[in-house]
Amino acid sequence: MDLHRMRNIGIMAHIDAGKTTTTERILFYSGKTYKIGEVDDGNTVMDWMDQEQERGITIVSAATTTFWKDHQINIIDTPGHVDFTAEVERSLRVLDGAIAVFCAVGGVEPQSETVWHQADRYHVPRIAYINKMDRPGANFFAVIEEIKTKLGANPVPIEIPIGAEDTFKGVIDLITLEELYWNPDDDGQTITKKPLSSDHEALAHEWREKLIDALATHSEEITNLFLNEEQITEEHIRKALREQTITFKTVPVLCGASRRNIGVQPLLDAVVHYFPAPDEVPPTHAIDPRNDQSVEIPCKESGIPLGLVFKVQYDREMGNLCYVRMYSGSFKTASTVFNVAKKKRERITRILRMHTNKSEPMDEVKAGDIAVFIGMKLAQTGDTLGTEGKPLLLERMHFPEPVISVAIEPKTMSDRDKLKETLEILAKEDPTFKAAENEETGQLIIRGMGELHLDVLVTRILREFKVGAKVGNPQVSYRESITMEVEHTEHYERNLAGKDIEATLTLRVKPLARGAGNTYTKSVRNHEVPEEIYEAIERAINNAMNGGIVLGYPCVDIGVELIDIEYNELKASPFAYEACANIAFDEACRKAGPVVLEPIMKVDITTPHDYVGNVMSLLSQRGGIILGSDSRGTIDVVHAHAPLAVMFGFSTSLRSESQGRASFSMEFSHFEQKR
Repeated sequence: MDLHRMRNIGIMAHIDAGKTTTTERILFYSGKTYKIGEVDDGNTVMDWMDQEQERGITIVSAATTTFWKDHQINIIDTPGHVDFTAEVERSLRVLDGAIAVFCAVGGVEPQSETVWHQADRYHVPRIAYINKMDRPGANFFAVIEEIKTKLGANPVPIEIPIGAEDTFKGVIDLITLEELYWNPDDDGQTITKKPLSSDHEALAHEWREKLIDALATHSEEITNLFLNEEQITEEHIRKALREQTITFKTVPVLCGASRRNIGVQPLLDAVVHYFPAPDEVPPTHAIDPRNDQSVEIPCKESGIPLGLVFKVQYDREMGNLCYVRMYSGSFKTASTVFNVAKKKRERITRILRMHTNKSEPMDEVKAGDIAVFIGMKLAQTGDTLGTEGKPLLLERMHFPEPVISVAIEPKTMSDRDKLKETLEILAKEDPTFKAAENEETGQLIIRGMGELHLDVLVTRILREFKVGAKVGNPQVSYRESITMEVEHTEHYERNLAGKDIEATLTLRVKPLARGAGNTYTKSVRNHEVPEEIYEAIERAINNAMNGGIVLGYPCVDIGVELIDIEYNELKASPFAYEACANIAFDEACRKAGPVVLEPIMKVDITTPHDYVGNVMSLLSQRGGIILGSDSRGTIDVVHAHAPLAVMFGFSTSLRSESQGRASFSMEFSHFEQKR
C-alpha cells in the first residue's frame, strides 16, 4: 500500500459518547463487517472481551484495519472511562489523527477534556464528530461553543444538522452546499443528495461564510480568491482544511447519529481528505544512547528499521502479542530485531494484521504501518525495536501513577505460582497496574487507577486465568516525598568471599514541584569509572525510589543528583556502588524532612439544578474543595477536588441525596501532603 494512501487514526471520547457504535458503522460501511453490532446487545466487533460485552464499556483499545476509497485506514478504538486512561495514552502516542466524538447533549464532558489534552501532548491532529443528534436536548451549536471555550480549539463546522432531537433527519454539507439524507431501510448505506431547500438556504450560506472566513484567517489563497471575488471551489476548501487540520489551526466538525446510521460515511471521507499520511507528519525524534544526541527519523521504507511497541497483550495460545507502530524501514517475518531498551536481541516468529481479536498473517511490515509481532519474550510497552548496528531510542510513554490498591492472596498453595505468573502477565500488558509484596505484612498488594480498573483486573484473574484468590477491600495508595534539599556522603566497605570491596559517593536530594516526577542526574564525570558503575548507581536510585523512605510507599517529586564519586580500581565493584547508593539515598531522604502524600482527585458531579446545594454540601462534609460549577440548562456540573480516601462509597451517598438523578466522574489530579 502506497504510504500516501494510509491513515493511522484513533477514536476517542468521554464514556458513552458513542465511540464503539461509530466504529461499528465505519467497519460496516467500509465492507469490513457484514452486520452492525450494538453495544447494548453485547455483539460489537471492537468490544470483544467478555467483560466489555457484559459491562457495555470499552476496556482495552482494539486495533483493526479497513479500506475506504482506495485508502488503508488503521483504526484504534480507545476506552472512554477515566480508569483506562493509559490505553488512550499509548494509542495516541502512535496515531497520526484522532476522531474526537462528542455527545450532542453532554457536550465537552470531563474525560473529553482529558483525552483532548493527551492528544495535544502528542501533537495529534483532530476531527470532531458530534454524535447523538437525535437525542432529547441535542444542541449542535452549543457543543461547538463548548469546544471553543473548554478546549481552546478552533472548531470549524463543515456540516450542519437538519433538525435536532426527534426532527433530526440529515445534514447539510457546507462544502458542496447539498442536503444529505440516509435511507433507514438499508441501514443507512444509501445516501440521497438533494439541492438546498429554501427553508435551509439562509442558515447554510451563513455557516458556509463562517467556514470561508475561518479558513481565510490562515490561508492566503482563500483570502485572495475572496477579495478578488473569484469562485472558491471544493478543491480550494479541502486543500486549505487539510493544511490547517494537520497544523492544528482548525478542527473540522461533522455531525450525525451513529445509532440511527446517519452521518458516518462523510466522517470516513473527512479522514481520507483531512488527516495526514504517515509521511506527512513531522519526522519523529529518537535518542542515540551512545552520545545522547537527538536524531530525526523521517517515515521512509528505505530508512533504518525502527518500531515502537505501544501495547502488549497476552494470548493463551500465541503468548505475547506485541503491537508495533513502524516509524522507519521494515521488519520481516522470522527475522531478528534488537530491543534497544533491554539491549537484547529478539526473534519475530510471525507478523499479523489484527482485526480486534482475529488476525491475518503478513510477510513484512513497513514504515507507517501498525502490526502485531509474535515470538518476542522481553518486549514491554514503550520499548524501541531497531538494529544493533545503529541503536536508537524513541521517546517513552508517560503513564499516571496508580492511586488505589487491594490485597490479594491465593486460596491454595497450588494457586500461589499461578497467581504470581498471572500478575506478571497483567503487569506486562498494563503499565498502570503494579503488583508487589508488602515486606512488613507479607501481603501481595495490587495497585491500579481506580475501583473499576481493579475490579476488571480481579475479574480477569478469577475468570479468564482461573486462579483461586481472595481479595481485600480497596485502599488508598499513598506516596512519600521530601521537603528540604540535603547532601549526603556515604562510605560502604565490606569483605565478600575474602575480597575487600568499597565505594564512596555523594548524593544531593531536593524536592521538586508537585507532579514533576522523579529525576536522576549525574553532574560528576570521572573517566576512570567504568560505565557499569554508573549504571549500578542509577539502578539503585530507581529501586530505592520505589521502596519509599519511612513507610515504604513509592517516592514522587524527588530530584537526585550524583555530585561526587571516589573510585579505587582494586576495591571497586558494581555491587558495592549499588549498595552504597541505596543507603545514601535512604539516609539523605530521612534527613530531608520526609512527608506522606495522598492522591487528590478531580471530581465532576452532574446533577439536576434542584440538588446542587445538597451535592456541594455532601462533598464539603467529606473534605472536598468546590472549585466552581457550570450550568447547562436544567443540569449543573460541579467541579471539585477531594482526597481519594473520602470518595469510597460516595456514589451511594450521591444517589440517595439526589434521588438517583446525579452522577459523578473522577480522575487523578495530583498528590498533596496528607492532612
